[in-house]
This record gives sequence, structure tokens and C-alpha cells, in this order.
Amino acid sequence: MTSPSDTMPDDAAGELPGQAAAPAALSATRPFFWSVRRELWENGAVWIAPLAAAGVILFGFMLALARLTSRVPTFHIASGIPHQLPAEAPYAAVALVIIVTAMIVGVFYCLGALHNERRDRSVLFWKSLPVSDLTTVLSKVFIPMVVLPVVAWVVSIAMWAIIYVASAASAAATGSALAGLMTQAPLLTMTGGLAYGLAAMALWYAPIWGWCLLVGGWARRVAFLWAVLPPLAIIVIERIAFDSSVFARMLKDRVNGGVVEAFSEAPHSAHGTMLQIDPVGFLSSPGLWIGLLLGAVFVAAAIWLRRYRDPI
Repeated sequence: MTSPSDTMPDDAAGELPGQAAAPAALSATRPFFWSVRRELWENGAVWIAPLAAAGVILFGFMLALARLTSRVPTFHIASGIPHQLPAEAPYAAVALVIIVTAMIVGVFYCLGALHNERRDRSVLFWKSLPVSDLTTVLSKVFIPMVVLPVVAWVVSIAMWAIIYVASAASAAATGSALAGLMTQAPLLTMTGGLAYGLAAMALWYAPIWGWCLLVGGWARRVAFLWAVLPPLAIIVIERIAFDSSVFARMLKDRVNGGVVEAFSEAPHSAHGTMLQIDPVGFLSSPGLWIGLLLGAVFVAAAIWLRRYRDPI
């Protein structure tokens, strides 16, 4: 009698069932991984711009802190800052500047992601590689929907830590009202809230990313104008023909990042109200799913355009 191992090929003997599938899965994800790496290599603004915005904020904050610490310690007696601002407000302002910078970078990145490779004709080289148009376009969508939010989150947290330490040192040295206020914010809670907010914004902006990719893959020049003019034309035509502004309100809600759907107001102990995460309300919002559907349609159209659109 022969054992089962005698009838198996030499390369299959001793191989577990899941080992054959592992290299196949790895080879399937490798083109996407390297496509994302290529986008990061070619578009340094994805991480440089948020860092530059953080550097400007940090420089201004240090100048303001130095000015405050040079005053007498009784500065806080005449200042009403602790009674006018919640402790979270300065940190929220810092994060807002970084997030807005990242979103602007995302818009211009999406407009140029497909347009630039057609303009410099490098698309001919990339198409010669064994990477599908689907993988290429999805790697470009991955940048504004995943990479930019992560970069904004990391840079914001780093800024918060620096500001907190500097404020604590200033408060210990002088008792400055602003420095004392900056050390009262619940940073751990804010860290989780920021991560949730960035994830919600990335999903909410899906149709904007898809639209910019589509326009960049279609337009021969001035892609920004082609992205902006059609929505403006719809707003003007609707206003003149129907005396309404439904599309303008929809566009405004989309640009606002879904804050109303993603967050709800909750009572705050000392400063009135503050925003609280509301994932149930966000995930049950029709606007989210309509936007994701439109984003998928725009991305599918961008994939088709990359397959058949000629270089400029």
C-alpha cells in the first residue's frame, strides 16, 4: 500500500491548505500597494502641505505665548478668555486649519491625478505595466479618502501635544489665562472625536473626490474651471428658471462636510454646548449613501476614461 504522501507531488508535500492562497493574495494586492506608493512619491504636497500649515500655526502660537508670558502674572485677572471660550476651542481651531489645508490639497490632487499623466504623456508608460486601470484609479481615490485624513490626524495630534506641553510650561511659570485654558481640554476624547470626524468627512466628500477625478481625466486643460463651472451653471439656471436654490443648498451641505449628520449637540458642563459624535445618525443619513453612490459612478466613469482617453 502507498501512503497519501506518496501520491502527492513533491512541491505539495507538507503544504498546508492555506499556504497556496497566500502568495496569490499577496500578488493581487502588490500592484495596488505600489500604485499608492507611486502617488505619494509623485505628490509630496499630500504630506508637505499639512506639515507646512502646522509649522505656520506653531510659529504663530509660540510668538503669542512668548508675548503673553512676558506680561505680568496678573494678566488673567483682566482677561475674560476662560469665560468666553471653551477649553476645546483653541485645539479645534488648530485642527480646522490643518483639515482645510488637507481638503484643498485633496481637491487639487484629484483634479491633477489623471490630467497630469495625460498631459506629460507618462500615461503611455504606466499603461505598459501590468497594472489595470481599475487598480490605478482606486489607488488615486485611496489618497484623499484614506491617506490625507490619516496625515491630517497625525499632524493635528502632534500639534496638540506640542501646544499642550508649551501651554502647561507657560501656565506653571506665569499663570497666563490663555495657557491655563489650553491645559484644560480633554485631549483623549478629542483625539477619538477627530479620528471619527475625519473618517466621516472622507466618506461625505466621496462625490467631490470622484467628480474631480472624472473632470481631470476628461478635460484637456484648465481642469479646475471645468470642475467648478458646471455646478455654478446649474445654480444659475435653477435660480433663473425656477426661482429656487435646491442644488445650491445641496452643494453647501456637501461642502460643509456632513457635520450636521456626523455630530449632534450635547450639553457641556461649563461652556454651553459642544459637538458629540453621532455615528448612528450619520450612517442612517440618506445624503451619505446618495453621495457614496454618486462617487462610485464618477469613479467608474474615470476608470473608463483612463482606458480610452488619449494623451493630451
